[in-house]
Amino acid sequence: MAEQTFTLPDLGEGLVEATVLEWLVEPGQHVERNQPLVELETTKSAVEIPSPHSGVISRLHGAEGDVVKVGDALVTFEVEQAAGIVGTVPAADEKPSRRVRLRPPS
Repeated sequence: MAEQTFTLPDLGEGLVEATVLEWLVEPGQHVERNQPLVELETTKSAVEIPSPHSGVISRLHGAEGDVVKVGDALVTFEVEQAAGIVGTVPAADEKPSRRVRLRPPS
């Protein structure tokens, strides 16, 4: 298993920090991708941040009431396989699959 740390993403509108209102997960818990992790409050609204990974929560960085800056660690996961970068070249043993036909059917 690999560890993957998720940092507080840019929440837009010039916001540079958020306050942790409530953790919706706990260390040792298995989560699925897009499952809500934490509820944060900014100067403009309260938002739920979804999980970018499926895996087990290893550590929560910050307690309820703590202020977290954009780019600071939020959650560390133990994941089966680290996510690749979009657009990477597949390994030699992977066969490419096409979704679009390049020629019209005969």
